[in-house]
Amino acid sequence: MRIVVDAFGGDNAPLEIIKGSALAEKEYGAEIILCGDEAIINNCIKENNIVFNNLTIVNATDVISMHDEPTSLLKAHKDSSMAVAFRELAEGRADAFVSAGSTGAVVVGGTFIVKRIKGIKRPALAAMLPSPTSHYMMMDIGANAECRPEMLEQFAIMASKYLEKVEGIENPTVGLLNIGTEETKGTELQKEAYKLLENCGVNFVGNIESRELPTGACNAVITDGYTGNIALKLIEGTATTLFSMLKPVFLKNIITKLCYIILKDGLRGLKNKMNASEVGGAPLLGTKKPVFKAHGNSDAFAFKNAIHKAMLFAQNEVISSIEDCFSEKDN
Repeated sequence: MRIVVDAFGGDNAPLEIIKGSALAEKEYGAEIILCGDEAIINNCIKENNIVFNNLTIVNATDVISMHDEPTSLLKAHKDSSMAVAFRELAEGRADAFVSAGSTGAVVVGGTFIVKRIKGIKRPALAAMLPSPTSHYMMMDIGANAECRPEMLEQFAIMASKYLEKVEGIENPTVGLLNIGTEETKGTELQKEAYKLLENCGVNFVGNIESRELPTGACNAVITDGYTGNIALKLIEGTATTLFSMLKPVFLKNIITKLCYIILKDGLRGLKNKMNASEVGGAPLLGTKKPVFKAHGNSDAFAFKNAIHKAMLFAQNEVISSIEDCFSEKDN
C-alpha cells in the first residue's frame, strides 16, 4: 500500500510527520512516499536516526502555509509539497494521500487535482468523535460552509458507506443535526434535507439535537460544514477544559490525592478515548481516490494513526462502493 505524504504540512512538520510515517511503515507495512524538500528530509532522517526500509522522496521546495489562500495550491503553490503529493495520487503513483496541512488546501487539492466522483456535488470532511460506547461520525466538519439539501443527502450516503466499509458497522444509523427532533424544525435546509434523507436508502433516524451528540445517539450525524465545524470545536474545547478542571479537584487535599491514585488508570483510559490523536484525522469523502486530512497539530503517534486510517480507506474499497451507489442513482 503506497501512501503519499505531504512532509511539510502541519504545525510539527517535517520531524513529526517523518517520524509518524516511519512508524506506519514499521507497524502497518505502509510504503511511504514523502513529498518535500529532499535535502531537509534527508537531514531530518539522519539527525534523528529515523529508520525507513522502503522510502521514496519526491522533491518539492515550496510549501503552502495555513495563511495562504487555499486555491493558491493550483497555481502560486503548484510546486508545494502538498500539490506535488496530490499529483502523485492523481497520476496513480500512490494509493492514498495524507496531509496535516491547510484544511482548505486539502479540500481544493482533493476537488480539483484528484477530482470528484461522478455525481458528487462537493467532497466533505468526516470526523470520528468519541461516544460512551465507541465513536460516531460527523459530516461535514468544515469543507462546505454553505450547503444545499441534496448535498446533505450525498453526505449521508457517503458517511454510511465509509462506516460500513472501514468501521465495520452494518446498516449504520444516520441523524440530521437540528435544533429539535420534529421534522418541521430548522431552516429550509434542514426541512428539505429531512425529506431527502427519509427516501435516499440510508438508515435515517430523524433529527438529532446537539446535546445528543456526545451520547452517540446515531452512527453518523449529518450537517453543513459551518455548523459542523462549530460543533466539532465546541466538543474538543469542552473535553480539554473538563480535564484541566479535574486537576485542581484532585490536588485539593490528601484525601483527593489518594482518590486520584485509585482512579488514575480509569482517568487515563478516558483521556485516551477523548484524544483526537487516536483517530488521526478525517477522510475527505467524495474524491476519486483516498484523501485523508490529519490534525494540524499531529505528533508522530497521531500521524501514524492517520496513515493507518488512510490505508483502511483504500483497502476497503470505499470509493468504488460510493461510485456504485451514485451510478445506480443516475440510472
